[in-house]
Amino acid sequence: MFISAVLFGLLGSFHCIGMCGPIAFMLPVDRNNKTKRILQISMYHAGRLLTYGLLGLLFGLLGKSFYFFGFQQQLSIVIGVLMILIVLLPKKILNTARITQPIYKALSGVKNRLGKELKQQRADTFFTIGFLNGFLPCGLVYMAIFASIATGNSLSGSVYMILFGLGTVPLMTTFVYLGNFTSRLVKKRIQQLIPIAIVLIAILFILRGLGLGIPYISPVHMSETVSGGVICY
Repeated sequence: MFISAVLFGLLGSFHCIGMCGPIAFMLPVDRNNKTKRILQISMYHAGRLLTYGLLGLLFGLLGKSFYFFGFQQQLSIVIGVLMILIVLLPKKILNTARITQPIYKALSGVKNRLGKELKQQRADTFFTIGFLNGFLPCGLVYMAIFASIATGNSLSGSVYMILFGLGTVPLMTTFVYLGNFTSRLVKKRIQQLIPIAIVLIAILFILRGLGLGIPYISPVHMSETVSGGVICY
């Protein structure tokens, strides 16, 4: 499951460049001092990872409540189905449903604060920018959050989101250094791969929930019926 987090991050980083690339490119990094520039970019990523870790902690805790009531298998299936639906449903339908509108409205203050921080040169500027950046609406982040819920506990949810964030670091760092370095054709091809990767990961979640007894992919249910009774492991 945790491998899917890194894959989300690696593939999703091309999507992140479209969403967060302008912010990364506008980072007020020191172009003359290499050591200072590396430290500044590292602080930016540390801020993003902290946000992702906190989101994973929160939503992993939500998933734990489902596990507590014995819905772990069903939850994994539901998460997988939701991922597939989000990929397959036309954007017009999703926009009509206005699912993300409250989120965008709630985070308008984050965008305003982010704009102000990009003009600052304080010691904590880069960490703050990264921290705020992590809250910006992003479809791939939503997918990773879904997956963190399915982990079933706060620690695993946090680790999942941090691994997702780490997957975005290489390409985002390269973008800060080199700007718009990737050709439009390459970006288009990778953007086309993202929905496929999401569907494949969603299928893994569904298989995990079905408990088919496939090692590492679809482990058996946490309870089995033996001789008319139920044995809990």
